[in-house]
Amino acid sequence: MALLTRQVFVSLLSGIVLGELILLGGSLGEFIPITIDRLLSQFHEDWKIKTLFFVIMVGAIIQLITASGGIEAFISYVSKKGIKSKKDTLMMGYFIGILIFLESSITALVVGTLTKPLATRYKISKAKLAYLCDCTSSPVCSLFPFNGWGALLLGLIGVQIAEGVIEGNKLSLLVYALPLNFYAIVTMIVLFLLIYTNKDFGPMKQAEIEAELIEDVEDIYIEDESSSMKLMFYPLAVMLFSVPVFLYFTGNGNILEGSGSSSIFYSVLTTLIFIALYYLLTKAMSLNTYFKELKSGAGSMVGIGAILLLAFALGEVTVELQTGPYLASLVQGELNPSYLAGLIFIIAALISFSTGTSWGTFSIMIPIALPMAAVLDANLPLVIAAVISGGVFGDHCSPISDTTIISAMAADCDTIEHVRTQLPYALLSGGISLVLFIGFGMFL
Repeated sequence: MALLTRQVFVSLLSGIVLGELILLGGSLGEFIPITIDRLLSQFHEDWKIKTLFFVIMVGAIIQLITASGGIEAFISYVSKKGIKSKKDTLMMGYFIGILIFLESSITALVVGTLTKPLATRYKISKAKLAYLCDCTSSPVCSLFPFNGWGALLLGLIGVQIAEGVIEGNKLSLLVYALPLNFYAIVTMIVLFLLIYTNKDFGPMKQAEIEAELIEDVEDIYIEDESSSMKLMFYPLAVMLFSVPVFLYFTGNGNILEGSGSSSIFYSVLTTLIFIALYYLLTKAMSLNTYFKELKSGAGSMVGIGAILLLAFALGEVTVELQTGPYLASLVQGELNPSYLAGLIFIIAALISFSTGTSWGTFSIMIPIALPMAAVLDANLPLVIAAVISGGVFGDHCSPISDTTIISAMAADCDTIEHVRTQLPYALLSGGISLVLFIGFGMFL
């Protein structure tokens, strides 16, 4: 429905309604109140409320930083220092995304915020920018264990070791799996080559051609750049560095045990308070202007919040339908160990695409994949990597993924347009990854 109608609300609602009808055995008299209750119940889960708050408050942060003139000063500065083309702009966003690997939503936000004005100047399509934000969020975060992703995976692997299903050290197994996380690695290579060669194909090529037809944007030059840029950099720095701090506190002294949703919630709240104090003390903004811009920015994200709410509800429906366990059961027959990693990658991708969550996929697939690997004497790090890659691949393609939605938001791109233009690139990376998993499965 998403790809056919390009209407994300219609698509998500149709999926929820169909799922409820299946759960109710086709009873038409009950599905309307049940569907309404489903949507309202999303506000009962702490992490979902915090994620919705994050999205809405991120809009306020972007609006406040923009109104302060900090972004204009940054654009003026980097324009003078060598960012003078489409390639330069995308490369800047690419390396910023790699450096910020703490949390996928924060990464997408920062890359989008810093790159979007230059993307407009150099006629980079919103779809291409959304693809950049998406590639530098989940794939990059999955390559580094020092964040919430690593905490979740270490916990899931640790349970399998504690129960005697597999042997080894959980950190060692995860570290050995990281170089085999083929989808994340291939995605970053493909993105780099696309930027370097300035070559596109499929719907993205058309989006880039249409972007070239947009009227030129006048250059911005600000005299006191260093002072004005602080209005952008200080708030972003507070947001970035407060994430590991709150991960530390929510993890009771262990950053790898911290809550990702709580940490980004507290970080955006801290950033909003910092912006208020800093802008008022430096007289960059009055109190009335602060609340006016905060309201404007938060209001602009209400639609995105509604999309996330529907995505959460649809993900919940697929869990109740036991979509994940069913798909996972398809690989539990007698298998050649050489093909196990490839099959795990495919099933993990299908689960992640269906549910819109890579983390949920990890939780489903790790307890299934590792016992299978132990029985078949398959390479454990390769199987772990297949789960991670498959989860990220499906999440990358899914129109109901929160990362997909937030990346589109960060680039000011329509969600379905982002999915449609990104899909051929994701499928290319996924196809290469599948070949690599099968090939390595034969030799490891």
